[in-house]
Amino acid sequence: MSTLSASDLQDAASAISSAASVVERAVTTLKSAGGPDKNQVLAYDVAHASAAVETARSMLDYGAKGNDEAALTCAFAADMVHDLLTRLIGREQLWGVSIDDLSSTKAFVAKFRDPKFLSSISRVQGPRHLDADFEMVQDTFRSFAMNEIASRAEHVHRFNEDVPEDIISGLAEIGAFGLSVPTEYGGYGEGGEGEYMASVVATEELSRASLGIGGSLITRPEILTRALVAGGTEAQKHEWLPKLATTEVMSAVAVTEPDYGSDVAGIKTTAVAAAGPSGEAGYVINGVKTWCTFGARANVLMLLARTDPDRSKTHRGLSLFIVPKPRGDGHGFVFTQDGGGRMEGRPIDTIGYRGMHSYEIAIESWWVPAANLIGEEGGIGKGFYLQMAGFENGRLQTAARAVGVMQAACEAARDYAENRMVFGHNISEYELTQVKLGRMAAITQASRQFSYAVARLMGKGEGAMEASMLKTYVCKAAEWVTREAMQIHGGYGYAEEYSVSRLFVDARVLSIFEGADETLCLKVVAKRLCDTV
Repeated sequence: MSTLSASDLQDAASAISSAASVVERAVTTLKSAGGPDKNQVLAYDVAHASAAVETARSMLDYGAKGNDEAALTCAFAADMVHDLLTRLIGREQLWGVSIDDLSSTKAFVAKFRDPKFLSSISRVQGPRHLDADFEMVQDTFRSFAMNEIASRAEHVHRFNEDVPEDIISGLAEIGAFGLSVPTEYGGYGEGGEGEYMASVVATEELSRASLGIGGSLITRPEILTRALVAGGTEAQKHEWLPKLATTEVMSAVAVTEPDYGSDVAGIKTTAVAAAGPSGEAGYVINGVKTWCTFGARANVLMLLARTDPDRSKTHRGLSLFIVPKPRGDGHGFVFTQDGGGRMEGRPIDTIGYRGMHSYEIAIESWWVPAANLIGEEGGIGKGFYLQMAGFENGRLQTAARAVGVMQAACEAARDYAENRMVFGHNISEYELTQVKLGRMAAITQASRQFSYAVARLMGKGEGAMEASMLKTYVCKAAEWVTREAMQIHGGYGYAEEYSVSRLFVDARVLSIFEGADETLCLKVVAKRLCDTV
């Protein structure tokens, strides 16, 4: 690979600026045409284009740190502009811009999409440039993931088994479940950039070994933790947070319903004030929740329910509860209460993301004490907002999971390519393979650096919009990277014998959960972009 010059990075910055200008004008067109709901295709494309631009922008500081970093930055910026052009061509009138608006980028794109250049970076990964504290987090979680998780990931995936208990206890010992629990409640969270960065780094390393029994384990307790920190009473924080940090309590999230996925405000599950068997104040819950990941193994559900029967109040009539339940296993469960309550969980078989399992849970007359309403009396009608506080880091963590899956796919593809002989040569010697690996490396590193940038913003109390953009870009990118890794494996990529088949089906879920891609683009990213012009 040749040495890049300062002017190459300047050209990258200029190309990114030109792309950003095109997207900004498209946003103005979108807003003047009635907004995302009336122009869904334009809104979707603009949201993705904007997310890609911001991903590229986050690479500029990284690119200034060395030649490998500059090469990955220029490769990604050129790839981003090319993708923008493919979205734009034939729809210039719809966007309100012209292909000519990107003519100044032509030479830059040609240089850094040249097959010879991309081939030259096929073995370049680029350092992460983490601070010493986060290097230690990376090393700790990488060691655990490689030694304890990786060797069992395939078995759990193929046989749809439960997360091994020693993985849960081992993660608890290294502090995985207390990363966002404040120190005064027995955790390690001290707020700010460090808390978010540690979570991102740990999540990537665990996901690199397995999405199903590694990367997603720390997310559920973190969601409940953040909801409690945002709106719980002091008594509730002291009761639940130390238990979440040690896994004495393992939580699942019960928000989605069969008829209401991303449209949370429309949920039907009710919580009606009622005395318990001993006369204690509480609530009786009735309803059905679906896609409740980890719902069997968990011994509490973070459950969103309607406490105000006036449905015109939509999200203002919702409250958030901590609902204790017995532990079950991955084959389904039925639990009953002395007072007549019943809870039945039906496992939902999925093509990937196995180990934690997802459930549809039917709840009938299940009683919980009033003390389990997060915020108690002060939390009535605030459930939607507390749930959003709980999910505030969810999109960032999902992106970190995607990066871990991509990194594993890149490594698997590179290793296979260097050892597979076809027509007398390792397939790593062929230009087409090298170009694939070069693009994969650039996209993976850009996704990682954008996740770091968003973590730093969120540590300052900012970055909600950027977190949505991050998930929008990175989760779709993971599908492409894992697909190409599978393709490099040829027929073996389709065999369960090789881990890349698991990575491919695991990656597919990332743009669906924690905010479906289409909903996120239309209702969050595009809407907020329009609000800024």
